[in-house]
Amino acid sequence: MSAQFDHVSVVKKSNVYFGGLCISHTVQFEDGTKKTLGVILPTEQALTFETHVPERMEIISGECRVKIADSEESELFRAGQSFYVQGSSRFTIETDDVLDYVCHFEG
Repeated sequence: MSAQFDHVSVVKKSNVYFGGLCISHTVQFEDGTKKTLGVILPTEQALTFETHVPERMEIISGECRVKIADSEESELFRAGQSFYVQGSSRFTIETDDVLDYVCHFEG
């Protein structure tokens, strides 16, 4: 896993969700694909994200608990791991630490 992305464009305006608990920037690649690089701050309650296209969330640092779609159980993900969410779905995420992530849009 590379520590950086080369030959990309970065959208300067940030994406801010949940009153600043999640902030990301969009990275556009030469082949037309895009990813977001972001941070989720410690949460007191789960944050719910809707997906439009399939997404793979790669955890760069920290750890989080995730429930995908209608799952009853949350799963723990740590740095170096990732989880996949289908398009037209949703997931909830909570963290007690600062969580760095890359969201890979796969659709």
